Amino acid sequence: MPTQHGEAAVMRLLDPESGRKSLAEIGMPEDVLEAFLRIIHKPHGLVLVTGPTGSGKTTTLYAALAELNKPQKKIITVEDPVEIQMSRINQIQVNTKIDLTFARVLRSALRLDPDIILVGEIRDRETGEIALRAALTGHLVLSTLHTNDAVSTALRLIDMGMEPFLVASSVQAIVAQRLVRRTCSHCRSEHSLSPGETAWLKSLLDQDPLPTFYAGSGCNECNHTGYRGRTGVYEILTLNEQLVDALRCNDQTRFEQLAGAQPGYRPLVRHALDLAAAGETTVEEAMRLSGWME
Repeated sequence: MPTQHGEAAVMRLLDPESGRKSLAEIGMPEDVLEAFLRIIHKPHGLVLVTGPTGSGKTTTLYAALAELNKPQKKIITVEDPVEIQMSRINQIQVNTKIDLTFARVLRSALRLDPDIILVGEIRDRETGEIALRAALTGHLVLSTLHTNDAVSTALRLIDMGMEPFLVASSVQAIVAQRLVRRTCSHCRSEHSLSPGETAWLKSLLDQDPLPTFYAGSGCNECNHTGYRGRTGVYEILTLNEQLVDALRCNDQTRFEQLAGAQPGYRPLVRHALDLAAAGETTVEEAMRLSGWME
């Protein structure tokens, strides 16, 4: 991109080998992993993985495909671009210059008798409606959407122009995720909370005293940053009968209330705090994820 004093560029480097992770390796907590595995082994329905750019959505989807990739299953992916090549899977890369769009490829893919379809991203109403109808007609559909959390994702589909009854009948589960920096294990030590951090933690945790948190002081192993590597933070929302009814009626307020009260539902920030309490990341990273300004 041209700027005032030259050009700006961002380069994203992909190591295909490091991108090949199993679901057990990407950092999902046990309860989220168990629910996610149960959902992706269903014969049909739409499963969405959501989050901003660079939050690890593609890694999660490829891990799910690796779990589902069996000789008796026919899998077709529609991607932009195809990032990791996988055996036994029909991977198609879209090309808008020749009108090979998500929607056009998806229509053709449905004629090829797939069991599982991966749609790289739902970008518009047409692609979304085809994916929803495919999920209704006996296919398991995996896809991504750019939203902030699991609860707002189903409502986002309706805002894009899709019929509420279609969303309610198709969506099985929504996983929201982020990546946080992992505390360096070589220089990790007990962290003294600032007044702002203490106030934020007390607003979220019903604990007194607060648990012990850790942070890296910086060393040669982590290039003096206090962090080394990243790990995922996840939340999952599975749609039950009450949530489906609220969606079908396009009752957004009731849907949000029911989702927040669903047994076992934990927001992203609570998983981040669990990681911070275990010394895997820092309170600073959890606060950054939540958007809190100290």
